Amino acid sequence: MSEKGCIKCGSKDAGTKDVAMTGTGLSKMFDIQHNQFTVVYCKKCGYSEFYNKQSSTGSNILDLFFG
Repeated sequence: MSEKGCIKCGSKDAGTKDVAMTGTGLSKMFDIQHNQFTVVYCKKCGYSEFYNKQSSTGSNILDLFFG
């Protein structure tokens, strides 16, 4: 399987960050951040994709980003 790189610029230099966000309604009002995501981003152009951590099955998220 060959890596294609970033879909915007073709770079193969990517990073990941874990982020949490509020939802709507009461969770937003009380700033409860129960929505957790892993963000994969291109270090060259900044293109980013969000992956839901709860639905992740442990597969390599960088493989998903590169195709």
